[in-house]
Amino acid sequence: MIKRSLLALSLTVAALAGGVSAEEKPLRIGYVFAMANAPALIADKEGFYREEGLNVDLKALGDGPVIQQALAAGELDVAYVGTPPVYQWFSRGLQSRILAKVNYGQAAVIVDAKSPINSLEALKGKKLAGVKKGSGMDVLLRGYVLKEKAGLNPDKDLDIIDMPPGNMNAALERGIVDAAFSWEPFVSQSLLRGSSRVLLDVNKALPNYPWYVVIALPKTLQERPDDVVKLLRAHRKAIAFLNENPDESNRIIAEVFKLEAVQGVDGKTITPEAIVAQARTRLGWSANLEASDIQFIQRLMNYSYDLGFIDKTLKTEQIVDTSYLEKASR
Repeated sequence: MIKRSLLALSLTVAALAGGVSAEEKPLRIGYVFAMANAPALIADKEGFYREEGLNVDLKALGDGPVIQQALAAGELDVAYVGTPPVYQWFSRGLQSRILAKVNYGQAAVIVDAKSPINSLEALKGKKLAGVKKGSGMDVLLRGYVLKEKAGLNPDKDLDIIDMPPGNMNAALERGIVDAAFSWEPFVSQSLLRGSSRVLLDVNKALPNYPWYVVIALPKTLQERPDDVVKLLRAHRKAIAFLNENPDESNRIIAEVFKLEAVQGVDGKTITPEAIVAQARTRLGWSANLEASDIQFIQRLMNYSYDLGFIDKTLKTEQIVDTSYLEKASR
């Protein structure tokens, strides 16, 4: 009887110890607070992390550089972030690995609804609202939209004005800028108000181009490989939910991002859910990293090198690791 009691006590202590350990070490996930990263919040709100037996600490952060700094400081284990910050920090020594895709599409160049500008080439000599030089979206703007697509020198042929995306629509409406390189839901908010039109939908020019990705530190991959696979299973479930339940997921997205209704040109109120539905015409979600996605990541790295944002050439083989996603698919 004493032996049995001691055995029961030891098992209880072991179980409690295991429980404490799990509580003390949640998988710390950071994500850029953007609509395209909806799979992270859907996985949390719909309980997909819990279904996989994963204890997570999910944090919404402002942008890619902030997330990379948190990773470098050891404050995060995994992140949902744009591709350019990943390889830019990789070139400086923070050797995270890209494990899966999060979304495709999201960006567009918009101009005032009554603007005479009808081509990208006509942006020469104009003012364009963009984001911080060297950031992920800036790489796409300078490398692809302006240099490759429009044949313009981004440093000489026009004036790129750095501003938060939330301010771009107002700047466009007030004539402070002639165009804006923005993303969702800001593009849809402006279009549905009737105050702008699309000059370039990047997702039409580059169908299904990847943007946000799931990344992890080598330390996380080494010490917690099973948790990484669980995370990617939850990630897949979240994407399936987004694609299979558009109305419900649109409601969740509108609520989390605190979208407000807008008034259309006909005076009718356009609901937050309708804004998300409009945004989904320019972006979507998928976990798989296809060969075309990896080729596009290489293209972004080449843009960054040519623009002087990284000082060495990189290959996708150094950064992309799909083995964990493959395990999560079994």
